[in-house]
Amino acid sequence: MKKQPSPWGRGRPAPALSPAGGGRVRGNLRGDKHAKWVVVVLVLGLGMASLTRADGPKRPTLESMGDQVMCLCGCVATLNHCPHRDCATVAEMRPLIAKEIAEGKDETTILQDLAIRYGVEVLAVPPAKGFNLTVWILPVVGLLAGLSLVVVVVRRWRKPSPAATAIPTGPLDPKLLTKVEEEMKELSH
Repeated sequence: MKKQPSPWGRGRPAPALSPAGGGRVRGNLRGDKHAKWVVVVLVLGLGMASLTRADGPKRPTLESMGDQVMCLCGCVATLNHCPHRDCATVAEMRPLIAKEIAEGKDETTILQDLAIRYGVEVLAVPPAKGFNLTVWILPVVGLLAGLSLVVVVVRRWRKPSPAATAIPTGPLDPKLLTKVEEEMKELSH
């Protein structure tokens, strides 16, 4: 009886069936390599398509701009979340922002105009330049300093003290042992 050649390639055994059944084949077939590339190309294509959408930048709204601008009445809240009922700052800034949106300006331009008019403190997120750069750098520096302090403390806890390592390992003095035993007997009576 003549042995049939393997349909999976010269000298390659047939792949095993998956334990779950269903007749699906697992193993490295010739088509698997191409299927992986097809998936990679599809994912990259979808990613590029989402990056090059024809919509362009999103138009600002009064609501989105109100979350990016601080109320200057002293409440330390954004324009949308000012707790004061009849806040003069909100009443002044909202029509100004609405006018600039109607003129077709983008968010960056509107924020720049507000910063020029009211100062940089009107921005909810300060620009990352000059002295305001410390707002961005200080948390990172503090986190790194705290982490290094924790590492130093943990290493010191783990390292045995020199007094603990200086325990004598030789035989004890018999005179000293008898003296300690006598003192213990006196204390127990």
